[in-house]
Amino acid sequence: MTALDTEHAAPPDDDPLVRPAVIGGGSVRAWLLLAPILFFLAVLLAAALVVVRMSFGARGDEWHGFTLANYVALAEPYFVRSMLLTLRLAAESTVFAVLLAIPVALAMARVQSRFARRLLLAGVLLPLLVNLLLQGYGWLVILGPAGLLNRMMLATGLIHRPVLWLYREQGVLLGLIQTAFPLAVLPLSSALRAISRSHEEAAATLGATRLQILRDVTLPLAMPGFVAGALLVFAYNVSAFAVPLLLGGRRVPMLALLVHDQVAPLLNWPAASASGVALMAAALAVMALSKTLTKRVHGMLGARR
Repeated sequence: MTALDTEHAAPPDDDPLVRPAVIGGGSVRAWLLLAPILFFLAVLLAAALVVVRMSFGARGDEWHGFTLANYVALAEPYFVRSMLLTLRLAAESTVFAVLLAIPVALAMARVQSRFARRLLLAGVLLPLLVNLLLQGYGWLVILGPAGLLNRMMLATGLIHRPVLWLYREQGVLLGLIQTAFPLAVLPLSSALRAISRSHEEAAATLGATRLQILRDVTLPLAMPGFVAGALLVFAYNVSAFAVPLLLGGRRVPMLALLVHDQVAPLLNWPAASASGVALMAAALAVMALSKTLTKRVHGMLGARR
């Protein structure tokens, strides 16, 4: 190589004079790509801080007053029952949604036909594409005294008179499970597709049955999908409003309905803000606790294996 070639040769990648420029340019591009989501998160954070500040205000003087009376009022029995009911229905709907998502996610992960996979995905995503009000009205048609479910049960002889499903916890629970079902299926399906088939083949070679493979190999390896789906369903249902309003009415007073009543008829913004902050704090605490317990259980199962 001549001296001219050496002079015009490109500098090596590990040149300390070149590395900062490359890294700096990559960092700038990364921040530009992250700018929209960071702006969106900043707006959400600002809105949350506004709600927190308003929760310490007085009615009619939300921005200048400062009081803890709104949080003291949360100790009333009506609010405590509403909070416990909300957390219980959200937890129950999470358990049922995740259990029902297992066979659907397995089918989506194991089916070979691309058309069948797309068909399953379209069916799973359908509840997310339909307005919650329309889904609620559909459940009214199904669960009503003269609805499809009662007619079918009467025709088959399972019951002799219509069963009251609406305006009870059972009807609200069905609606919560159905509307949040896709949020449980999609993360679990992604986790199952990421599992190598060699693990199942090795277990089958050692004499394990299909049920044992599913219980001891597939589902433990898909634990991240379980956790992600469960957290999404719980966070979605703990703040549900349309489904409890339509299917439960005022007889199933979930906390979102209580917040709505404090805002719309009463115009008590500080009390509604305090209720929202308490609900958010309780939901985050339950989610953090469940995630910690899941990690410990997963670690114990890994140690046993």
